[in-house]
Amino acid sequence: MEQKKKKMNLPNKLTLLRICLVPVFIICMLYIPDMVVKGIVSVLVFVVTAGTDFLDGHIARKYNLVTNFGKFMDPVADKILVFSSFLVLAVKVTPLQSMLVWTCAIVFLRELMVTSLRLVCANTEVGVVAASMFGKAKTVVQDVTVVIVIIEYMLIEGRILNTLWIASYIFLFATIITTIFSGLDYLKTYSKYIDPNE
Repeated sequence: MEQKKKKMNLPNKLTLLRICLVPVFIICMLYIPDMVVKGIVSVLVFVVTAGTDFLDGHIARKYNLVTNFGKFMDPVADKILVFSSFLVLAVKVTPLQSMLVWTCAIVFLRELMVTSLRLVCANTEVGVVAASMFGKAKTVVQDVTVVIVIIEYMLIEGRILNTLWIASYIFLFATIITTIFSGLDYLKTYSKYIDPNE
């Protein structure tokens, strides 16, 4: 008798939705011609996309729907969203391009290191490494930074207000600091499971 396939739970569906919405955000940033419309729509799409991160975790914990798939894919979805967002901002927001390229590089290297640690720990008693509090705080700062940069981009390039990119620089520095700090925290916690002889 053929076994029934298990249906994917709501939190995991929201995680996959977050991944599917990333291209929508990129298209909005790249191809909407009107600066104000681009800014408003891009912020709305990004906030909805990032909001699924809070929602899927909340539902999973409240209704005991935490799965290994969710613990693995949730941070992966975050990585895809955040890195893609900073990358498209580096392409579009030319006055901040140098700072955004550095931010992209640091985010990428941090995620590469943490993903490597996750793969190492998957073969130990640790199993799937869930996101830490520092990791979650880093994600919040990164998400807020993306929104701030888009808003200032809209205001300055749309000739609505000249804010001199002050808020963007502050939050980009905050993103770099929290990204590095959370990466070092993961390294400190899980580096003991790295065996160079294996």
